[in-house]
Amino acid sequence: MAAIKQHWLLMELVVVGMLTVASAAHEERLAQIQVIQESSGLTWKAAAVPRFASQAPGASKNLCGVKEGWKERIQARIQAGTMLRSPVSPHISLPDEFDSETNWPKCAKVIGDIRDQSNCGCCWAFAGAEAASDRMCIASNASLLLPLSAEDVCFCGADDGCGGGFVEEPWDYIRLHGAVTGSQYEGTGPFGKGMCADFSLPHCHHHGPQGDDPYPGEGQDGCPIAKSPKCPTKCGSDASNAHAKFAQDKYSFDGKVISATGEKGIQQMIFAGGPVETAFTVYTDFENYAGGVYQHTTGGKAGGHAVKIVGWGSDKGTQYWKVANSWNPYWGEKGYFRILRGVNHCGIEDEVVGTSPSSVWHQGVTPSTACEDQETENACNSLSCTWCYIKFFKMGFCKKANYDCNGGSVIV
Repeated sequence: MAAIKQHWLLMELVVVGMLTVASAAHEERLAQIQVIQESSGLTWKAAAVPRFASQAPGASKNLCGVKEGWKERIQARIQAGTMLRSPVSPHISLPDEFDSETNWPKCAKVIGDIRDQSNCGCCWAFAGAEAASDRMCIASNASLLLPLSAEDVCFCGADDGCGGGFVEEPWDYIRLHGAVTGSQYEGTGPFGKGMCADFSLPHCHHHGPQGDDPYPGEGQDGCPIAKSPKCPTKCGSDASNAHAKFAQDKYSFDGKVISATGEKGIQQMIFAGGPVETAFTVYTDFENYAGGVYQHTTGGKAGGHAVKIVGWGSDKGTQYWKVANSWNPYWGEKGYFRILRGVNHCGIEDEVVGTSPSSVWHQGVTPSTACEDQETENACNSLSCTWCYIKFFKMGFCKKANYDCNGGSVIV
């Protein structure tokens, strides 16, 4: 019986993946898919992945770019006062189902823009640039209907780019330095050509059945393992006149970076201002996701992955979050996946990040002389502020003059 099941799993690799040449499937992946398919109460569909057919589970690790300790960093920043905790109100009535794209139809074009992080671990920047674009549009009543550049955020907003980052970094970068506009690779996607800095790395086929996905698989010709390009400093040659000058094409916000935790807190934050960035633990069975409400079934950790939560709902009694991934619109459920809601499944409800509802978005960057906005020790000291350094996280905070780093709320 086991041999027969493995035979049909091999056939599925050919049919679902539309492969022209069948390659040998790794026995550990076959065994994993079989375990998933035989699990009772399964709420999601697992299918063989052409890209990973010959590889053992865990091949998605390269795309999981959220660094360890991301949750603790946010909590430390909230404690230090450089981020705020989004309050939970008992008086807000929430709908049973909610989708940001339909709730804010004027901003549907940007909210529904499913991007592609290529073969690069900058999910943290993609989810941030996407959610920030959404919240900018919503807060401005669609007067700023523009895609913020993942190229700018990923390769200028942190040191490591494709090597990984933290989910609060895009928001700090956009607030303090602004982000230029940018479409997908070579002007693809709903906004087309004409933006300042499009993503420079090519589209790739990601985890899940190949289906109609025309892109090469990760690591194959046309989609090599990516190294971070240099931080862009000028707009592309095909930028329109409206987006041709890099410094003038920056968009930012005046306000606070906030975080919510738990089901109700996250729902209220989305309901008030739009999609949010979060991170969750990817287990190797997620590599086989092809639809439904994902629940971790088997397999070890591949890494931390950042995504954008756009809404919630229920499917046959199973509560779920609707989440936009950055693995192109051919992946999963047209670029989205659904995951179990209300039990902090895979840590997806640990900490979400976004702008405060009162934040004001605008073109250009407002320089700040506030102590808490200084990013370097030199800038902090030049304003006679106090620099506090947390050795465990290898990061510092600028606090008001004469602040007691040891006796205050910051742990050093």
